[in-house]
Amino acid sequence: MLRKRYYTVGMAGHIDHGKTALTKALTNIDTDRLKEEKERRISIELGFAPFHQEEDMQISIIDVPGHERFVRKMIAGTGGIDLVVLVIAADEGIMPQTREHLDILSLLGISNGIVALTKMSKVDAELRELAKDEVKEELEGSPFENAPLVLVDSISGEGIQELKDLILKSIEDIPVRSSEGDFRLPIDQIFSLKGQGTIVRGTIYEGEIETGAEVTILPQGIKAKARQIQVHGEKSSKGCAGQRAAINLAGVNYQQIERGNAVVSSSLFSVTDTIDVSLNTLGGIKNGLKQRMEIKFHTGTSEVMGKLVFFDRNKTEQAEDSILCQIRLNDKIVVKRGDRFIIRRPSPSETLGGGWIINPSGKRYRFGQETISKLRAVMEGSAEERILRLLQQKKSVPVQSLILEVSLTQEDLEELLNKPGWIMLRDTFVTHISIVESCEKKIVDVISTYHDRHPLEKGINKGELHSMLESFTDTVIQFSIERLIQQKQVSVENGVLRIHDFIPSLPSQWEKRCVQLLHSLKEDNLKVKPIEEYFKEAGIPGSLRQEFYYFFIGQEWIIPLDEKHAYAYETYKKAVNELKGKTDRRFNITEAKELLGLSRKYMIPFLERLDKDGHTVRINDERKWIFYRE
Repeated sequence: MLRKRYYTVGMAGHIDHGKTALTKALTNIDTDRLKEEKERRISIELGFAPFHQEEDMQISIIDVPGHERFVRKMIAGTGGIDLVVLVIAADEGIMPQTREHLDILSLLGISNGIVALTKMSKVDAELRELAKDEVKEELEGSPFENAPLVLVDSISGEGIQELKDLILKSIEDIPVRSSEGDFRLPIDQIFSLKGQGTIVRGTIYEGEIETGAEVTILPQGIKAKARQIQVHGEKSSKGCAGQRAAINLAGVNYQQIERGNAVVSSSLFSVTDTIDVSLNTLGGIKNGLKQRMEIKFHTGTSEVMGKLVFFDRNKTEQAEDSILCQIRLNDKIVVKRGDRFIIRRPSPSETLGGGWIINPSGKRYRFGQETISKLRAVMEGSAEERILRLLQQKKSVPVQSLILEVSLTQEDLEELLNKPGWIMLRDTFVTHISIVESCEKKIVDVISTYHDRHPLEKGINKGELHSMLESFTDTVIQFSIERLIQQKQVSVENGVLRIHDFIPSLPSQWEKRCVQLLHSLKEDNLKVKPIEEYFKEAGIPGSLRQEFYYFFIGQEWIIPLDEKHAYAYETYKKAVNELKGKTDRRFNITEAKELLGLSRKYMIPFLERLDKDGHTVRINDERKWIFYRE
């Protein structure tokens, strides 16, 4: 079964050129709903009407206000348009608002269009030809240069059927908006009805919504529920991308929200006030564009004050394409990479330029070509390249943060993760094999260096290793360690990591003196001197003694008796076995002294050592063997 397609056709043009009348002629619906619109005979709010309905396709028309004072509403309306009918009255020709609408449509990237010359009943045959020639000449160099031109009259009906057929034919070649991914509806109208509560209207930019769905209003973060959905006044179980929809929201007061907010289905949309953009400027604007000038920023249905920030210039006066710069807004809005925008001068009102958002989560950058190069890489890079660039900085990124920072859909990410080299850590973090391999190399280098500097130790403590790999995240480090262990490049024991085939050993230059020390300790049997004296006698420097001491213990060559004394390991074991063989299950200190011939100086620490090693347990003045021959 074919998926149903939804399209929106926009009527644009100068005030009083017949957009509303043409919409009525095409749809039999008057889109001027307000009393003031009727009285003043101009469109103030966006008007909508169903145009065409088939089993596999639905087309709606949006009537955009043409008056200069309502340009912001015009911009809000064009955001969801797939095809434009540029309306020009034959008796007046192209007027200032026609040109401004053309500029805005061009800056918003809307190039699918039809030109409708209206009010044909008001002009004679000669004027018709003159009007056609004038329009074609004026449209040269614009996105509508080669757009088909239709002569129509909304009163007599001339050309209306031809225009209907042309709209249907043109729509066939336009890609349908995706209903996959997360739902987003920028709000352009809000009202409240008694007994129903808050209702919002807008064109669904992407995704779909079903009755009862949980939604969020951004940027406020207000949770709500889609109690009811209507498409062109008719109740519907769901709304899809490309449709004009009204949603009755439960759990939110209409006074809490405003035009420009967005209804979304997930948290994977950027709420931001700093946006990196590719800006196209218009020619002939007053005083040009200057560094940090105040502007009105329009995207979707949002209109926010902000500042324009350049990184490679302080002003521009010519029409230019793709200036890489930044918009810093006074309030937060909801955007994605690829969204189109318009900037206007607040006073006197003037459209300055527009373009598309290359990064919704901009940061503060330095002025200079280095920043421009980075922004160009972000603009031109594929999703994969943008993620890799981000991972070079962060090493691993939570899925939700990645979707926001790189402006991906969940489906895009899942498709990417199925490609070789991409790794999901703990079902939450994303990284790449290149990052892991870089981390593995660093781990091996750190451990090898540690072995070189501390040949007597078994290896490096895992906590110390982590502290020496600050540029990598803990998730990447742990994953890399596990891979190295599986590959038998690294081994771990009791939290200590070593190169797999590494064996602790005495430095060759000290080996003879250490053997001499151990021999002297063994000769003194149970009546040893402080261990420090043995080190001195062997000529081992103070800076090495502690490291050698712990190495001897780790190799089970010696065993500490107390803080100052140690026994040769064999001597200690022999004494333990002798004592166990000549005493009952319980014995006291006097018996032990007589059997081993030791003074209290040695006997007390010896017995405490037995307790520490788990050979005995003290009960009052006696010791009890834990493991005893029966």
